[in-house]
Amino acid sequence: MRYLVTSSQMKAIDQYTIEEIGIPSLVLMERAAAAVALEAEKMTASGGKILAACGMGNNGADGVAAARMLKEKGYDVSVLLAADREKGTEELKLQLSIAEKLNVPVMEFLEYLPGQCDLVIDSVFGVGLSRKVEGRYREYLEFLKGIPKKQVLAVDIPSGISADTGAVMGTALKADRTVTFGYEKMGTALEPGRTYSGKVTVADIGFPKVSLEKAHAAGLVYDTEDVKRLPQRPSDSNKGTFGKVLIVAGSKNMCGAAYLSALAAYRLGAGLVKVMTVESNRTVIQEKLPEAVAVTYCPGNTPEEWQQVSALIEKECADADVVVLGPGIGREPYTKNLVRDVLNYVCSPLVLDADGLNIVAEEKELTGYFTENIIITPHPGEMARLTGKTVREIKENLPEAAREYAAAYGVTCVLKDGATAVAGKEGPVYINTSGCSAMAKGGSGDVLTGSIAALLAQGMEEEEASRLGVYLHGLAGQEAAAKKGQYGVLAGDIADCLGQVAEMYKR
Repeated sequence: MRYLVTSSQMKAIDQYTIEEIGIPSLVLMERAAAAVALEAEKMTASGGKILAACGMGNNGADGVAAARMLKEKGYDVSVLLAADREKGTEELKLQLSIAEKLNVPVMEFLEYLPGQCDLVIDSVFGVGLSRKVEGRYREYLEFLKGIPKKQVLAVDIPSGISADTGAVMGTALKADRTVTFGYEKMGTALEPGRTYSGKVTVADIGFPKVSLEKAHAAGLVYDTEDVKRLPQRPSDSNKGTFGKVLIVAGSKNMCGAAYLSALAAYRLGAGLVKVMTVESNRTVIQEKLPEAVAVTYCPGNTPEEWQQVSALIEKECADADVVVLGPGIGREPYTKNLVRDVLNYVCSPLVLDADGLNIVAEEKELTGYFTENIIITPHPGEMARLTGKTVREIKENLPEAAREYAAAYGVTCVLKDGATAVAGKEGPVYINTSGCSAMAKGGSGDVLTGSIAALLAQGMEEEEASRLGVYLHGLAGQEAAAKKGQYGVLAGDIADCLGQVAEMYKR
């Protein structure tokens, strides 16, 4: 597990370390510069040509210091300033003075004649950027984009990317790699900042652990070590040990979502899966997944006929350890009764997805059934319908949108996107960093729903099951892409790889 911080939290960590602990800022700067220089060496052959593009703040000073260290190791290094050095911080002026004494060439960008270089070190803006890049600095970044170069190494965060949201602040310089200091930033985990950052290395430059406790991290991410959180499977177990999942899904001619959710639940270890769907889907479910128990109903056209369905819902909900509601149920008139009855009768954890969410968006009073054991799994379009916001507003700050909804309704919110955010009622938001574009196929979300349900059935709490389910789902997508290629992955391939990646990383 790694923690993510915002720009204000990083500033607090920096300030606490310098002012309260007493580690001088120049000591931190030298360590940061050394980490950048080390990464630059990995990216550039000995004697390679390097351009350190520096802003006028302390991020620029980091770049100047790294350039000086690389010069001492024999690299052809130049420093390119965004503006007149007199506009720089005192730390920048000091680093420039040291660099020039060691014969590092320093120029303003308007004096520079572009030529091919092996590496651009991007140290124009740090994590403090809070408004769109305009004027001279926009011109500077556009100029840097046009320089013939092989690679870009960003210092702390790519210039032009918001450290809080990952948004492009007008314009941004795309990096092949990023060296960030102390803790990873929210903006390097969220899209599009995640793509702009390339491979991210977190360098320990001496911030004490207590500084993070003081700042309270905004987010966290998982790595393969966290797969060991998976529930154990004792040898003296039976199907009841690993839980019963009820999947209320599918409608006439729409059976795929129910099948994929059920398949994923089984692949990730659930003991027994029931699929409650319309009678016309029985044959397909029994042929595609004979391991699942098909529980079917006919919606009927009268209140009396629905009462029979309602009684069946009550019975099946009472027998389930986990309920999934929504995949592929459609938007027929009866589905409002279906969603209302499941929400009314369920006493176990519930994963609410797809059409189930759309019906709740239409019938706002259904949120009155929400309890702390409910997990919602919307994509930005569904979240927009639930909240009344636009998709653009949702995507501008995905973690905040998830956090706000979770806090307002007391649920766990899994807000799906390129970097999915998982928020509970309080605490840091989980940002997912597994997965790949091969997963952008119909049915992938249904597989995620079944994955989360499987972990809930095996006893994990709602927020933890959501985090680990999302992470494993992404790992399974990566594994499926390795086997089938980026273009050839189907949702069923992702489901089939779930158990494999669980075994691979749990050891």
